[in-house]
Amino acid sequence: MEKKRIDDYEPGPVPSPRALDRFGFVKQEHNNSSDAFTKSRSASEHERDERRVRKWRKMIGVGGSDWKHYVRRKPHVVKRRIRKGIPDCLRGLVWHSFASSYSYSSAQEALFFMQQLVIYETSASELDIIRDISRTFPSHVFFQQRHGPGQRSLYNVLKAYSVYDRDVGYVQGMGFLAGLLLLYMSEEDAFWLLVALLKGAVHAPMEGLYLVGLPLVQQYLFQFEQLVREFLPKLGEHFTQEMINPSMYASQWFITVFSYSFPFHLALRIWDVFLSEGVKIVFKVGLALLKYCHDDLVKLPFEKLIQALRNFPEDAMDPDTLLPMAYSIKVSKRLEELKLEYEKNNGKLVRSAELGRK
Repeated sequence: MEKKRIDDYEPGPVPSPRALDRFGFVKQEHNNSSDAFTKSRSASEHERDERRVRKWRKMIGVGGSDWKHYVRRKPHVVKRRIRKGIPDCLRGLVWHSFASSYSYSSAQEALFFMQQLVIYETSASELDIIRDISRTFPSHVFFQQRHGPGQRSLYNVLKAYSVYDRDVGYVQGMGFLAGLLLLYMSEEDAFWLLVALLKGAVHAPMEGLYLVGLPLVQQYLFQFEQLVREFLPKLGEHFTQEMINPSMYASQWFITVFSYSFPFHLALRIWDVFLSEGVKIVFKVGLALLKYCHDDLVKLPFEKLIQALRNFPEDAMDPDTLLPMAYSIKVSKRLEELKLEYEKNNGKLVRSAELGRK
């Protein structure tokens, strides 16, 4: 039986117009947290934002022409401004600049190569991608129409990657990475940034998050569990008593870099820093969340604890509260030590298994 491609499907009906928040998500009557601060913003706050945009435009130059020079010349200024949040109108340009030199010499070459992958190559993951597309940001206006332009763009990026890297292929969590990028850049730019992220052209390679057995997820969960015990010993002990481990609540944090279930305005701020500084921000934000909710979490039994770890309170998700707390947590050195410890222990387990088969 011949596989169907997304182009074989007719677009579904255009969804009825509904009120949207400032990012394009359908507003939920019971929860407007991602849009709430807009309503109460003063004229002075709008003026401050406009000044920030002007500073950023001056820093990056026309079309990003001055960005690399500024990063080399004033790295501490760039780091500070990114941590405060990239202006949304410039976010796509800045995100793309983190991998703009990867794998292709021109925009035309980038587009041509991706089109070849989508049009002329087949992927074993095509049906899985089509099945999962409607589950990716389903309340965002760009992805709402079944087999519409947004879903087709998402399919093209994910299919192209599954052909480009057949070892990884396609894993469900990748849709949220690609979907987030597509909200800020073209298909080809989203594809190449996804390639750069997974192959390690931006920071440490992410492809281990999606390989069979999720080896990098296992490493990150080991590291995170040790950090919880060291930074939050009382909570770590409570988790041990209640038999809670990070795989029960934190896997998606790493697989989707908080884009799956976190408020979108917070996810964007985390992604600003993630693209600039790497995966350590995921550990920092996770620890900051647990620290913020520490006094409540240590009182909860297993069932309520699991629920709380999957549904943090709205005040804990305020970027201006959570992120400064995350930035204050220093983990780089300890992460490297725990990585070596994990590799040493994991190597012993692999060798023991191989000896057992002989």
